Amino acid sequence: MSMSWFGRTQPPVIGDARAGDAAGLAAIHASGFERGWDAHEFERMLADRLTIAHIARPGGKGAPTGFALSRLVVDEAEILTIAVAPASRRAGLATLLLQHHLGRLAAAGAHKVFLEVAEDNVAALRLYRRHGFDEIARRQAYYARAKGPPATAVIMERALR
Repeated sequence: MSMSWFGRTQPPVIGDARAGDAAGLAAIHASGFERGWDAHEFERMLADRLTIAHIARPGGKGAPTGFALSRLVVDEAEILTIAVAPASRRAGLATLLLQHHLGRLAAAGAHKVFLEVAEDNVAALRLYRRHGFDEIARRQAYYARAKGPPATAVIMERALR
């Protein structure tokens, strides 16, 4: 898959995220979530040995365009967040990130993956359902909103093996 950045087509390259990527991850996260995580939060998560994180860059260089971050405990993983920069959305990057990330979680020993997503995040729900995630529960009024009532969290699960 190729994407266009600055008028040139470069395939995204997905690799492991490092502590030095924290500011870029925070910027992308802030663009996609009402309460974005700051660089210090990402630094702490990336330093945690239980965290598995992947980052996409055009051609493998430059500013990140998306990332996926999970925590793995024994044989269960929880996807904590997946985010794509606004200019790179709706081009299949979230699909590439999720597929890569799930493969790496399985290789690291995960048998099951969990996640939660706001019920009004239709694009994310569609992505997760396409990749075999099933709804297992809901948390009512879980995500606070600056405007309007809190959103319900949809908890999803998928087996990897």
